[in-house]
Amino acid sequence: MQGNTFGRVFRVTAAGESYGPALQIIVDGVPPGVPITETEVQYELDRRRPGQSAITSPRQEKDRVQIVAGVFDGRTTGAPVGMIIYNVDTEPFHVKQYARVMERVRPGHADYTFHIKYGRFRDWRGAGRSSGRETACRVAAGAVAKKILGREGIEVRGYTKEMAGIAAGSNLTWNDIVANTETNIARCPDPAASERMIAKTLEAAQKGDTVGGIIEVIARGVPAGLGEQVFDKLTAALAHAMTSIGSVRGIEFGDGFAEARRLGSENNDIPYYDEKGVVRFRTNRCGGMLGGISNGDDIVFRIAVKPTSTISIDQMTINVIQKRNEKLAAETRRDPTIVPRVVPVAEAMTAMVLVDFLMMWNGYRSLRHDMEGPQIGQEILSAPDA
Repeated sequence: MQGNTFGRVFRVTAAGESYGPALQIIVDGVPPGVPITETEVQYELDRRRPGQSAITSPRQEKDRVQIVAGVFDGRTTGAPVGMIIYNVDTEPFHVKQYARVMERVRPGHADYTFHIKYGRFRDWRGAGRSSGRETACRVAAGAVAKKILGREGIEVRGYTKEMAGIAAGSNLTWNDIVANTETNIARCPDPAASERMIAKTLEAAQKGDTVGGIIEVIARGVPAGLGEQVFDKLTAALAHAMTSIGSVRGIEFGDGFAEARRLGSENNDIPYYDEKGVVRFRTNRCGGMLGGISNGDDIVFRIAVKPTSTISIDQMTINVIQKRNEKLAAETRRDPTIVPRVVPVAEAMTAMVLVDFLMMWNGYRSLRHDMEGPQIGQEILSAPDA
C-alpha cells in the first residue's frame, strides 16, 4: 500500500488501522532545537478525538500520544520525531458489529474500492486504513509543524463556515475566529449560527441521518515566495493535502468559483506600496497566492466536507462475497457530522504544507547568488542599445 508518506523536506509517514493496536507517526526533516512536548501535541489531538459531544461519534478514544523518538529534554534533536497513539476502545463487541457487515459494501464508504484493490486481505474493522481514525496521525504531525511555523510568526486557523445548510455570518474577523471558534462544539465563531447548526445536526441525527458542511482555513503571516512553478504550485500542494482527507469533496481558494462570474476588471487584486514601502494588495480575492506562489497576504481557502457516510437508515447495497443485492442496516457507531473534527485535521495538513514549502524556499534563497543584485528588469533597462 503506497501513499502513506506526505511532504518532501518535512516528511510525515503514518501507519495504523481503526481497530488495530496503535497509530504510529514518524516526522522527518524536523530541525534541531524546536521545543515540543506531549502536552502540546495532546492539545491538538484533543480537538479531533471522538466522544466529546452529541454531534460526534460515541467511540471513547483518549488519543493519548507518546513521543518515543527525536525529542530530548523537551527539544527536537534533528532525528526523526516518532510518536505513537494506542487504540483503546476496540472491544470485541464493536468488531463483531463490523464482522456482520464485512461482506456488504457500505454506501459512501471505501469498502468497494478497497475490496477491489486489496481483496480479502484488507482490514475491514471500522474501515481499517480508510477510516477517519488515521487523521489522528496527521494532527499529531501537524502539531510539530505548527510549532515550527510559530517560530516564523505564521499562524493557521480553521473554523466551520457552514454546517447542515446553516452558514456563519460573512463579517467575521480574524479576532472573532481566534476568540470564538473553540467555544462551541460546532467550531463556528458565530455564536448564533453555531446554535442553529447544532440544532439542525441533532435533528438529522434523531432521524438516523448525518450532515456535512464547509470549513474555511486561514494562514496568517505567510511570507511571499512560497510555492514552485507549474506542477508544484502552493495551491496544488494545498489541494493535494486537503483532498487527501477522506471526507473532503472540494476546495476553492480566495473567492473561488465566484471569480468565474466576474469581469477581470472586477476580480484583479491591485498591488500598492504602503507607507513603509511594503507591497500590499487592495483586496485578497486570490486567497494569498498568485501563479501558485504566496504573495504575502493571508492564505485563504475553503473545503467542502460530505455528510458522514454511516447512517442509521436501511439502504440497499451489494454483498461482494455472495455477489447479490442485499439490504444493509447500519449498526456501527457514527458521527452525526464530522465537520468540527475535520477543522484541526485541515489546520494540520495546511501547516505541514507550509513548513515543507518554507524549508524549500529557505534552501533556495540560501543558494541564490543575486540576493543583492539588480531589481526586476533593471539589467535590461540599463543595457546599452544594440
